[in-house]
Amino acid sequence: MKIAVVGAAGMVGSRVVIEAAHRGHDSVAVIRNGWPRALPSGVVTVRGDANDRSQMSAVFAGADAVVAATRPVPGQERTVAAITNTMLDVAAEHGIRILVVGGAAPLRTPGDPDRLVLDSPEYVPESIRTIAGASVAQLEACRNHPADWVYLSPPALLEPGSRTGTYRRGTTTLLVDADGSSRVSAEDLAVAILDELETPDVIRHFTIGY
Repeated sequence: MKIAVVGAAGMVGSRVVIEAAHRGHDSVAVIRNGWPRALPSGVVTVRGDANDRSQMSAVFAGADAVVAATRPVPGQERTVAAITNTMLDVAAEHGIRILVVGGAAPLRTPGDPDRLVLDSPEYVPESIRTIAGASVAQLEACRNHPADWVYLSPPALLEPGSRTGTYRRGTTTLLVDADGSSRVSAEDLAVAILDELETPDVIRHFTIGY
């Protein structure tokens, strides 16, 4: 499988490229700024802006799937939905599936299905509410688009760690463990992403956690 990974310099995108190589897939690593510390040999790396339709069209051509793992720079959070919509447009034009790595905010709060994680201060402090709200708009953009998309909401805590290769999968409610924490390593999020690409589920919005 050939996978275009947009946002490949980031915490999630770089690990998706590594996991894809581990499984024998080819990747095109799309990077806007910076450079990942290390990518597997043989990975094609290109500069590209996710909001540039012509650049994305060139990158997506010939790909079997796309992973959109972009994050806005501080102050540009409100551009997330529009940028995602551009990638959805291009993926639809090329007839390929796109997995959007979003946020936990659109999920339901455990034990309170009428409340979004966005509105749960225990998971979303005021300091990150702007980017959290952007992920709610991002999911809505996906839901309103005819592209073949799937949206992955990470747990409340996502950080670098170890690849265990194990995780629990849920749908639209935040997953928590016995202690009430909601977390997963970026390495295991990449495992879940490749699992979904290799064996697509009919569920279009899902989450994972330990």
